[in-house]
Amino acid sequence: MVSREAIRQRWEVFGSKLDERGRRLFAAAEARTAGRGGHAAVAEITGLARSTIGRGLNDLDTSGPGNGRVRRKGGGRREVADLDATLVSDLQSLAEPATMGDPMRPLKWVSKSPAKLASALCNAGHTVCANTVAKLLETRLEYSRQVNRKTHEGTNHPDRDAQFEHINASVLAAQVAGQPVISVDTKKKELVGNYRNGGSDYRPKGDPACVNVHDFPNKELGSYD
Repeated sequence: MVSREAIRQRWEVFGSKLDERGRRLFAAAEARTAGRGGHAAVAEITGLARSTIGRGLNDLDTSGPGNGRVRRKGGGRREVADLDATLVSDLQSLAEPATMGDPMRPLKWVSKSPAKLASALCNAGHTVCANTVAKLLETRLEYSRQVNRKTHEGTNHPDRDAQFEHINASVLAAQVAGQPVISVDTKKKELVGNYRNGGSDYRPKGDPACVNVHDFPNKELGSYD
């Protein structure tokens, strides 16, 4: 005879506090111990589906997920980008006009914050948060976080953004037409020698590149390359 009250007490005191796999195994053990009618009684008391208890019984008879896994391989919620087919492409279209980069290295970053990009995507009908946008920029679009750089030279001209929007539109038009696009940076200047320059590189933790304390020009090498 199934002792429902005993099962309920054990569930409330112990079983309900376990993780997903632990609850499944607990329910399966109770159902097997209870015997006839135990499966239905445990499902009613714990609120677990009978199929879940059935998987727990299989886990008891086999090695189960193993390796400390709570769920079987492939379990869990799918990523937002896998459920929303146009999310990544729409994010890329928003990020590209604001993309900046060092022409000497294949690194990219965006001047718009993840929060602003997320807001624009939500206005376009997507459901996404700033944290997800930041993750997509790094994992799907291969953008990276960078330290700030000295780029301001006094006040900005009111038409400053217009010229870059024109360049971006011209690039997109050339790409659509199958024409090559070449980017030439004529303003990049770096100190020659062991001096500090803007930007960052991946290095072993606690081992930054060491440079001179002062940026005095070297009369032999010159100020810039």
